[in-house]
Amino acid sequence: MTHTPLDPDGMAVMGTPNYTHAMVTENVGRWLHIAGQVGVLPDGSTASGTLAQCRQAFANIGALLDAAGMTKDDVAHLRIYLIDRDDILALREARSEFFGADKVIPSTLLLVSGLVKPEWRVELEIVAAR
Repeated sequence: MTHTPLDPDGMAVMGTPNYTHAMVTENVGRWLHIAGQVGVLPDGSTASGTLAQCRQAFANIGALLDAAGMTKDDVAHLRIYLIDRDDILALREARSEFFGADKVIPSTLLLVSGLVKPEWRVELEIVAAR
């Protein structure tokens, strides 16, 4: 299975770290669709602060990838919901920590008025293929 970023000539360069317009995935045997993950710790409490919530949401995704026999390299798409534009830098920091600074993934970032619980600041969805 291979993931190949797709950024054809004639399309704007977004200048966003770790971003690609599309990903061609070939020779796929399995798909994994992970429901929105938030910064909830294993004990059910919510991590304190945006960066901690982003890190925990990615940790939850890592655990689900592992349980499915997949790795971060299998991620084909990332969808992000943030409630505050000022949290983008924290998100980028946690994303780079999780995937590495050079991992390119097509992603969608949405700013929303809120999530299910008022203390939640970020929610992440992943699609992976192997």
